[in-house]
Amino acid sequence: MIVIPDYIEKHYEIIDGRKKLLSRQTVEQGLIKTNLTFIFVGHCRKINRGKALAGLYVYLPDDRNVFIPDFSVFLDESLFEPNQKVYGVPDLVVEILSSSTLNNDFGIKKDTYEKNGVKEYWIVNPVDKSIQVYHLIDGKFNLDDVYHVYTDQELSMLEEDERAAINYGIKVSIFDDLIVDISDVFYDIPLVT
Repeated sequence: MIVIPDYIEKHYEIIDGRKKLLSRQTVEQGLIKTNLTFIFVGHCRKINRGKALAGLYVYLPDDRNVFIPDFSVFLDESLFEPNQKVYGVPDLVVEILSSSTLNNDFGIKKDTYEKNGVKEYWIVNPVDKSIQVYHLIDGKFNLDDVYHVYTDQELSMLEEDERAAINYGIKVSIFDDLIVDISDVFYDIPLVT
């Protein structure tokens, strides 16, 4: 087995002025990023507007934070520099939870994205196949909904009216015409039963 030296694939973020080493991504995180790329790049191409990217350094205007969102969408393409740095605020940010990022994704990163004006923020949990979607309203993130992929067993335990009320489509607020099926985000990731 090949052992990857520590200096390879090290990525750091600047969180509240301090350098923070990021953990390596899991297979599930990589698959979710790939699925998001297919969904959002395809839509941006279709409408000929915006850029959708995974794992790009984003230099936020507050000068204390340089993040590498797991996935982001920018409608203002003038933010992109030729050296592949982005100085500005994404319109949509997706963070995919892991045990090492959980506190930051729900805490300082969420607060920082809110303060910097990110319009939509998704927190994706690959373990329970859920997505919390927040919309920026009057300068504050408000929870839109928690979307969830259900196992057959979970569905069988719900009443008929509860099953009928499940929303599987995420209306992306930064686009007029995009609804993302949650099962597409978790495509090829097995459900734990």
